[in-house]
Amino acid sequence: MSTTTRRAFLRQTACSGVAVLASRVLHATPLGGPVGIQLYAVKDALQTDPAGTLEALRTIGYGEVETAGFAGLSARQFHLLLEQAGLGAPSAHLGFDPADLGVAFDDAHALGARYAVSGSLRALVQHDLPSGATDSGMTLEEAKRTAELANHLGEQARRVGLQYVYHNHDFEFADQGDGAIGYDLLLRETDPQLVKFEIDCGWMTLGGRDPRAYFARYPHRFPMIHVKDFLPTPPGPRPADAPAHPGAELGHGVIDYRPILVAAEKAGLKHYFAEQEGPFSRMSQLDAARQAYEYLRTMP
Repeated sequence: MSTTTRRAFLRQTACSGVAVLASRVLHATPLGGPVGIQLYAVKDALQTDPAGTLEALRTIGYGEVETAGFAGLSARQFHLLLEQAGLGAPSAHLGFDPADLGVAFDDAHALGARYAVSGSLRALVQHDLPSGATDSGMTLEEAKRTAELANHLGEQARRVGLQYVYHNHDFEFADQGDGAIGYDLLLRETDPQLVKFEIDCGWMTLGGRDPRAYFARYPHRFPMIHVKDFLPTPPGPRPADAPAHPGAELGHGVIDYRPILVAAEKAGLKHYFAEQEGPFSRMSQLDAARQAYEYLRTMP
């Protein structure tokens, strides 16, 4: 290579390096990876136009999604739409039938997902509990049965090359006496290799707990989180038709996610997904998704 050619090559390489660095700065995220979204947040738009909605999410800037159903399509058909939109799906919320787990696991494989997540296991364990036993949240008995089922799901998932993950709501944090809560029992009585957890930070905060405390106590148990927020509860009586916990666009609710994301990353977080509960009264689901992306993109 001549001196002139070498200099031209070095100039081109340097310019390319600056361009790559600039791109990384412009698209920086708390984890240095793609910003994700839970597709439940755009479920109405997805039902109306699956391909167009996924393409819109990619245009906004999202790089990956977590599925919650397939908009009336098969998992394989949905995966094709994800590929066409340029989106990855490392995680899927699935419906589990303990008598036939193959259906859920096949769907996860068809998507190319690594994590098989249960949105809730209540319906699978409540039928053996006394009527009204769970009215005050997750009892310790319910938590014990849930842990047993979660270990089973985790063992079966591992056999087919998947990782099972449990996702919380707020009922797991109801005080069952002397400060005991079901979520802590779940963490203690599940195998750390078989059962991982996806903290829904919005629901956990609403349940009176701090996600940062769990990241510190149980590092590497939480490969994923949901980044969700709620509006402050207004004083006075609530109208009968008003939602108990109205969702908020990220940056417009009660939770500051900067310290949470810092703690999550230190604890080994792999993926994070924006999500929002309805009703979407102030803007459309896609507009809220755009706002969530802008909020997350500016995180340090």
